[in-house]
Amino acid sequence: QVQLVESGGGLMQAGGSLRLSCAASGRTFSNYRMGWFRQAPGKEREFVAAISWNSWNSGNTYYADSVKGRFTISRDNAKNTVYLLMNSLKPEDTAVYYCAAGRRPGAYSPESYDYWGLGTQVTVSS
Repeated sequence: QVQLVESGGGLMQAGGSLRLSCAASGRTFSNYRMGWFRQAPGKEREFVAAISWNSWNSGNTYYADSVKGRFTISRDNAKNTVYLLMNSLKPEDTAVYYCAAGRRPGAYSPESYDYWGLGTQVTVSS
Protein backbone atom coordinates (compact mmCIF):
# COMPACT_ATOMS: atom_id res chain seq x y z
CA GLN A 1 0.00 0.00 0.00
CA VAL A 2 0.87 3.65 -0.41
CA GLN A 3 -0.23 6.42 1.90
CA LEU A 4 -0.36 9.93 0.44
CA VAL A 5 -0.64 13.28 2.18
CA GLU A 6 -0.93 16.52 0.21
CA SER A 7 0.06 19.95 1.41
CA GLY A 8 0.81 23.40 0.06
CA GLY A 9 -2.59 24.53 -1.11
CA GLY A 10 -3.95 27.94 -0.33
CA LEU A 11 -5.27 31.20 -1.69
CA MET A 12 -3.43 32.98 -4.48
CA GLN A 13 -4.12 35.81 -6.87
CA ALA A 14 -4.20 35.11 -10.58
CA GLY A 15 -0.70 35.08 -11.99
CA GLY A 16 0.83 33.83 -8.77
CA SER A 17 2.50 30.53 -7.95
CA LEU A 18 2.02 27.68 -5.52
CA ARG A 19 3.90 24.46 -4.97
CA LEU A 20 1.97 21.43 -3.84
CA SER A 21 3.69 18.55 -2.09
CA CYS A 22 2.65 14.94 -1.75
CA ALA A 23 4.43 12.95 0.93
CA ALA A 24 4.32 9.22 0.26
CA SER A 25 4.92 6.25 2.48
CA GLY A 26 4.22 2.54 2.42
CA ARG A 27 5.23 -0.50 0.47
CA THR A 28 6.54 -0.59 -3.09
CA PHE A 29 6.30 3.15 -3.49
CA SER A 30 9.00 3.34 -6.16
CA ASN A 31 6.97 1.09 -8.48
CA TYR A 32 3.96 3.43 -8.64
CA ARG A 33 3.19 6.08 -11.18
CA MET A 34 2.32 9.29 -9.38
CA GLY A 35 -0.28 11.73 -10.57
CA TRP A 36 -2.05 14.93 -9.69
CA PHE A 37 -5.76 15.37 -10.31
CA ARG A 38 -8.12 18.17 -9.44
CA GLN A 39 -11.81 18.52 -8.84
CA ALA A 40 -13.79 21.74 -8.83
CA PRO A 41 -17.25 21.96 -7.24
CA GLY A 42 -19.82 20.26 -9.43
CA LYS A 43 -17.17 18.94 -11.81
CA GLU A 44 -15.63 15.57 -12.48
CA ARG A 45 -12.17 14.83 -11.24
CA GLU A 46 -9.73 15.67 -14.03
CA PHE A 47 -6.15 14.81 -14.82
CA VAL A 48 -3.50 17.44 -14.23
CA ALA A 49 -0.06 15.82 -14.40
CA ALA A 50 1.72 12.52 -13.87
CA ILE A 51 5.21 11.13 -13.56
CA SER A 52 5.99 7.55 -14.47
CA TRP A 53 7.51 4.77 -12.39
CA ASN A 54 10.27 4.01 -14.91
CA SER A 55 12.71 5.58 -12.49
CA TRP A 56 12.07 7.51 -9.33
CA ASN A 57 14.79 9.94 -10.32
CA SER A 58 14.05 10.18 -14.06
CA GLY A 59 10.44 9.34 -14.79
CA ASN A 60 8.51 10.43 -17.86
CA THR A 61 6.06 13.27 -17.32
CA TYR A 62 2.60 13.97 -18.68
CA TYR A 63 0.46 17.10 -18.53
CA ALA A 64 -3.04 18.15 -19.33
CA ASP A 65 -3.20 20.68 -22.15
CA SER A 66 -4.75 23.20 -19.79
CA VAL A 67 -1.67 23.28 -17.55
CA LYS A 68 1.15 22.47 -19.96
CA GLY A 69 3.81 25.15 -19.83
CA ARG A 70 2.56 26.42 -16.48
CA PHE A 71 2.74 23.42 -14.13
CA THR A 72 5.69 21.14 -13.45
CA ILE A 73 5.57 17.76 -11.74
CA SER A 74 8.68 16.39 -10.09
CA ARG A 75 9.74 13.99 -7.38
CA ASP A 76 12.42 13.67 -4.75
CA ASN A 77 13.39 10.08 -4.03
CA ALA A 78 15.27 10.89 -0.85
CA LYS A 79 12.19 12.56 0.61
CA ASN A 80 9.59 10.23 -0.95
CA THR A 81 7.79 13.33 -2.11
CA VAL A 82 6.09 14.39 -5.34
CA TYR A 83 5.67 18.05 -6.17
CA LEU A 84 3.45 20.10 -8.41
CA LEU A 85 4.79 23.56 -9.10
CA MET A 86 1.98 25.75 -10.39
CA ASN A 87 2.93 28.99 -12.09
CA SER A 88 0.78 31.63 -13.76
CA LEU A 89 -2.27 30.50 -11.86
CA LYS A 90 -5.69 31.23 -13.29
CA PRO A 91 -9.09 31.36 -11.58
CA GLU A 92 -10.06 28.22 -13.49
CA ASP A 93 -7.30 26.37 -11.63
CA THR A 94 -9.38 26.64 -8.47
CA ALA A 95 -10.08 23.12 -7.23
CA VAL A 96 -9.20 20.51 -4.68
CA TYR A 97 -5.96 18.93 -5.83
CA TYR A 98 -5.39 15.24 -5.19
CA CYS A 99 -2.22 13.22 -5.27
CA ALA A 100 -2.62 9.67 -6.55
CA ALA A 101 -0.58 6.51 -7.05
CA GLY A 102 -1.30 3.82 -9.62
CA ARG A 103 0.21 0.88 -11.48
CA ARG A 104 -2.34 0.07 -14.16
CA PRO A 105 -2.07 1.56 -17.68
CA GLY A 106 -3.80 4.87 -18.25
CA ALA A 107 -1.97 7.80 -16.71
CA TYR A 108 -4.77 10.20 -17.66
CA SER A 109 -7.63 8.23 -16.09
CA PRO A 110 -8.57 8.41 -12.41
CA GLU A 111 -9.67 4.78 -12.66
CA SER A 112 -6.08 3.66 -13.19
CA TYR A 113 -4.99 4.93 -9.78
CA ASP A 114 -5.35 2.88 -6.62
CA TYR A 115 -4.37 5.23 -3.82
CA TRP A 116 -5.43 8.80 -3.18
CA GLY A 117 -4.64 11.53 -0.75
CA LEU A 118 -7.38 13.54 0.90
CA GLY A 119 -6.69 16.60 -1.22
CA THR A 120 -5.58 20.17 -0.70
CA GLN A 121 -7.60 23.23 -1.66
CA VAL A 122 -6.23 25.68 -4.21
CA THR A 123 -8.18 28.89 -4.70
CA VAL A 124 -7.16 31.45 -7.30
CA SER A 125 -8.80 34.85 -7.20
CA SER A 126 -9.17 37.10 -10.20
